[in-house]
Amino acid sequence: MEFFNPALGKNISFVRPAYFIISGLIGIPNIKFYYVFLFFVYIISVLGNTIVMAVIILDHNLRSPKYVAVFNLAFVDLFGNSALVPKLLDIFLFDHRYIPYNDCLTFLFFCYTCLSMQSFNLVALSYDRLIAITFPLFMFSLIASFWVFVIFVVLIAVGLLTRLSFCKSVLINSYFCDHGQIFRLACNDRSPSFAISMSLPVLLLWFPLMFILFSYLYIAYALSKVATVKERVKAFKTCTAHLSLVAIYFIPILITFTMSSKIHPNGRIINLSLTSVFPPMLNPIIYVLQTQEIKESVKKMFKIRK
Repeated sequence: MEFFNPALGKNISFVRPAYFIISGLIGIPNIKFYYVFLFFVYIISVLGNTIVMAVIILDHNLRSPKYVAVFNLAFVDLFGNSALVPKLLDIFLFDHRYIPYNDCLTFLFFCYTCLSMQSFNLVALSYDRLIAITFPLFMFSLIASFWVFVIFVVLIAVGLLTRLSFCKSVLINSYFCDHGQIFRLACNDRSPSFAISMSLPVLLLWFPLMFILFSYLYIAYALSKVATVKERVKAFKTCTAHLSLVAIYFIPILITFTMSSKIHPNGRIINLSLTSVFPPMLNPIIYVLQTQEIKESVKKMFKIRK
């Protein structure tokens, strides 16, 4: 218990600053054009994910387990981008870099929760591809368990930050209230936060990716036993949309973390910010273009309106 609360049973007070200062993306010429670009990315993301959610709600044919997960992915993308991009634009475009302590931790919680749920939604979709089940209630339970797990883990990370004292700098060199940047500013024992910072990538990034890779290895093994090449290609096409989402989400993150020491801090921040906002914009476009059921449903909706 003392690991999570070092002040337990001791007369210790914590030094908490009135605010943090978001100091990323400094010294880049014409950076305001990048913020305007992020604004348009956000608008497309909101429209695309709203359309996908509306189509799934209105079309009763899209009530399979797969589309339960697709709906949740669209919801997380919409919610996550709405939590991140407007605040990011307010901070940098309108130069409101001072963010109150409690607001910063709340900002961190919602950003980390939504970014983590994206990877677990991809796990849910890969699970559906793996076993091709037809039990919607099970998919609901799976997604609900992911939400509970992610919220629990992120709450622990945020809770441990409240046990830190900040005596000197309050500058956060990132584009949002980043956990790693915040706990490194502490002037008391930060080992619990360091431990959770090492665990977060494993629990919220590597574990989902390993499961997805395992599921597709198994799918490839199963397809190798299919009689004809035509049947293999037809079966593989059902996975192309999901594989596209996996590549868009994981590849930029892996490249950024693998080469972080060789990338300029501003370049790293831009890469991570694009990784945060681009998948939510591209996910609905990919599913509309590559999923026959959604394309047919969208066509029907427009015909009915006409």
